[in-house]
Order: sequence, then structure tokens, then C-alpha cells
Amino acid sequence: MQKQAAGSSSVASSAGRYVSLFTERFAMRVPVVQAPMAGGATPPAMVAAVSNAGGLGFLAAAPFDAEKLGSEVAAIRALTDRPFGVNLFILEPASPDDATVRRALDSIDPLRALLGLPPGTPLDRYAPDFRTQLDALIALRVPVVSFTFGVLSKEDVTRLQQAGSYVIGTATHVAEGLAWRDAGADAIVAQGAEAGAHRGTFIGRAEDALVGTLALVPQLVDATGLPVLAAGGIMDGRGIAAALMLGAQAVQMGTAFLTCAESAIPAIWKSRVLSAADNATEVTRVITGRHARGIRNPLMQQLGEHPERIAPYPVQNALTQGLRQSASRAENGDYLSLWSGQGAPLARKRPDGIGAAALVALLDREWRDVVSASNGLLND
Repeated sequence: MQKQAAGSSSVASSAGRYVSLFTERFAMRVPVVQAPMAGGATPPAMVAAVSNAGGLGFLAAAPFDAEKLGSEVAAIRALTDRPFGVNLFILEPASPDDATVRRALDSIDPLRALLGLPPGTPLDRYAPDFRTQLDALIALRVPVVSFTFGVLSKEDVTRLQQAGSYVIGTATHVAEGLAWRDAGADAIVAQGAEAGAHRGTFIGRAEDALVGTLALVPQLVDATGLPVLAAGGIMDGRGIAAALMLGAQAVQMGTAFLTCAESAIPAIWKSRVLSAADNATEVTRVITGRHARGIRNPLMQQLGEHPERIAPYPVQNALTQGLRQSASRAENGDYLSLWSGQGAPLARKRPDGIGAAALVALLDREWRDVVSASNGLLND
């Protein structure tokens, strides 16, 4: 194989084999990374199925304490001997004052009452301790790790790499990509504005970091010289081919996997994704305290009536969790956090209940067909 520069990628013909530094390192047959998605969308069965199919499965481990993290990784390893990844959120300990919690509950409690829940109360802990999670992750020596909401120190990146882990940082604009490069990261996820769920922005205002995937990917490739994974709005082979042509070495797809058979999200969430219009999503901070893209519903709209009451993440996230869990059990999509990217309507093209492995195989055929067809675009 011809040697490549760090930021370069190679696009295959329909009959050829796609090779990049990233896909070659993890023996991926398909340049598709299944995005880590908290909230039940990426159980071990999903992660293993994607990896076994030749992609790279990813566990969303941000909500887990060290014990749960260990048991989920063990479950994945029992289902596959292929590489897989684990994602964590970089968070400082949360210690909100009583006034912040009370203001948030003033908006949340009326919604809890609608679902028959008692008023909320302050919590002893609002999120797992990140340093404990990180130490557990290092001890688990997983093949790939990624991080969102911040940047690790050089020392922490080195600890992970010495444990055999490949380190990926999330960037929503070039300055964040450079911060991860300078910290020693191995690769960057370019999270375009189209992406569903939480924005990874950690430098500057989230409102100023809504750079589209088409613009973001080549800028990060050029600026960092690292392998870049394109994320945001990619739902089929056309999106994969476009991202690879822009210099991405693989794509990271989330919304496309939300409605797969292995996804453990509520049926009503899957239904809302499959029935979404092209303009059905928006970016909001009112549900969790951090900007995230999801399908509009009464939860988003009613909490948005008093933005001054919203607590910062992870406090708001923890305070609305009981409400959202109750809605989940009742299959009540009006009070769920319906995270979804802008490409949601394209999910309707897929067979109902498609499995994750079947989706990976279908995506592989699709993008190769696009590349094959594009060879004739300039022919007379």
C-alpha cells in the first residue's frame, strides 16, 4: 500500500478496497464509525454488531460509574474480538448553589406534575466523577477512546496511549481541533452543525460554533494534519462519499443508527425520528443545560419559555432526568429528549427494524456505488 500523509485519505472504486490510516489501523472494511449516543442507543449488542460488520462500534459511557463502565466493556468483549471504542464527557464536578437548583425546578416541577411525579429535589451528585471514569477507562485498555465537551491534558492523553488506546477528540471548529492536536490526540471528530445531540463546543460560544460538516471537515484536515472523522448530517452512501472526498478518513454516524433493531431507545423516539420533517430539529440548551440538537416537542418548548431558569450542564440534565425517564416508560414522546440530526428524514429509506450489521453492509454498498457512478460525471 502506498504510504499516506497523516491527514490524507484514499477513496476506492466500487470494486476496490478503501484504505486510510484510520481504517487500516483498526482493520475496518467499511469507513463507518457508529457514533456514541447516550440514552440507550448504543448498548453492547449495537457496538459489537457494528464492529463485527467491519465498521467501528462505540459505547456512550458518559452516564456510567466505573463499575457500570467495566461491565459494559466486558459485555462488548464477550460479543466481539474486533476493535471498538468508548466515549466519555470531560466534566468538572458540579456543585450548584440552592438558588440555581430552585430556579431550574420552578420550570421542571409543573412538567413533573403533568406526568404524575412529585416535585424534584436537589441531588447529592449530578454526574459521575470524570477522573474516576478516566482512571477506569485507562485500566480497561480499550482500543479506541473519544472525548467530548473539552480537551484532555497532554499527561492524560499520554496515559491513555501508554495503555494502548487510540485517542480521539471532538471539535466543532478549527481552534478546538488545534487544541486536541497540541494535547497529542491521534485523531479528530469533526462535529458539524447538522449533528444530533450534544454539541461538543468547549472554546467560545456554542452559538458561534455551528459550522456545517461540509465546511468543517476540510478545514480541520488542513489545519491539524490528523485523521479526521466527519460527523453531522451523514445518513447514506452519498454523505459517506462526500466526506471522504473532502479528506475525512471515515465518517461517524449517529442518527442513522438510532432506529436500528439493537437501539434500546423508546419506540416513540424511533417513530419521531422516522416521521421527522427536514426542519424538525433545533439546537437548544433548555433540556440539559448544554446546547444539543433534537426534534422539537413540548418539553423543549415549555422549558424554553423561561431560559433564565436553566441550570448549567450537568445539573439541568440531572434535574430533568426523572421526568424524561418517566416519559420513556410511558412512551410519551412529548417529554423525552428526542436527540436527532438534521438528516433524520433519510432514515425512512431503510427497511423497518434493520439491524446494525445490515445497515453497515448497506452503507458500504451505497457509498461504493456513488464513487463508481461519479467516475463517469465528466465523461462526454
